Amino acid sequence: MKDKYNQTKLGQYSQELAQRLSQDHYLQHETVTAQQLISFTPVKQVNLYMIRELLTLWNHEMANLRSPYFDFEHPEVKDALVQFMNVLSRKISIRRPHFEPLLLKAIQDTFRATLDPVAVFEEKFLRLDELSVAKLHETLKYQDIDKDLYRRFLDTLSDDSLERTSITSRLEQFLQLNEQERTSLEELVSRFNELQPVTAAELLPQPTVIAPAPAEPTPAPALATPPVTPPATYGSNGSAVSSTESAPFFRPVISNEPKLNERFQTEQKPTLNERLKQPANASLADRQQDQKIGSLRDAISINQRFSFINELFDGDNMSYHEAIKTLDTFDSADAAKNYLLQEVGSKYNWARKEDHVQKLTKLIERKYA
Repeated sequence: MKDKYNQTKLGQYSQELAQRLSQDHYLQHETVTAQQLISFTPVKQVNLYMIRELLTLWNHEMANLRSPYFDFEHPEVKDALVQFMNVLSRKISIRRPHFEPLLLKAIQDTFRATLDPVAVFEEKFLRLDELSVAKLHETLKYQDIDKDLYRRFLDTLSDDSLERTSITSRLEQFLQLNEQERTSLEELVSRFNELQPVTAAELLPQPTVIAPAPAEPTPAPALATPPVTPPATYGSNGSAVSSTESAPFFRPVISNEPKLNERFQTEQKPTLNERLKQPANASLADRQQDQKIGSLRDAISINQRFSFINELFDGDNMSYHEAIKTLDTFDSADAAKNYLLQEVGSKYNWARKEDHVQKLTKLIERKYA
């Protein structure tokens, strides 16, 4: 599954599409907002990968805030940083010089999710500081292509056997066994053709044409020549030395220099995920959970929004916003929850989504507290 696509063509197509989509957007807008980012392209996976990249960049930025002069391990500091992230995530504003590379990478990674799925899985799933089955399942909210297939694969794992090399090996075997269920390149190309034409053949490696070797010319008959006797070599005593006893020669010894990656290995800095683990005791966020909120639309962070859209509304952005808008109009929590469970929930299979349903109903209770 590796290195089986035309990297040059994919890069060229992704760059042209990213430039055109950016040009169309920025002719009418100065920035890309959080709401626009969610549905920037009709290819859902592109939007999700952009969001995931933003959160990764956020973690790197926050890791640089650590200072020896402040207690970043204090529960209130941790909770304040989490609250700060939730507020900031609702205030996304990206200008073109920063957005276009983000979009380009998301387009490439979306194609690679079909062309090179194991490598993309390593990049998107396995670069967590601490691997666990629960965290891997949480990462699925940023995956649209073959999401159910990846969920089934993660269900085969256990926390006792989460060695990265073993996981990728098992994934490759799993995908080979379930090849017929995977999203085909032709299907993915058809989605992108709505934006800019491309064919599956263009993205696959071009066959290598090997030119036939030129025919060996017929050698001319050799002319008879008398043997040449090499000049005699004389030793220090004046006697002739045989040609087989010629003086030894010396070859320079080339030392093996260390590889570049061995000379420039660097320590991986821990990311904010590790430093912002919630403490076992009640935190500031826990104590704020019962505080009243003005509206669901404004209170739901971008992280929660993506989670609700993907898990509760099967990725339907419009249905989510219509439901939240309606929930904000009720006079009581009971009426809102009845609408959520009876009217909205009946349209989707929420049997295995209790955790997300509880999070949304908790927000409803806070609004009508």
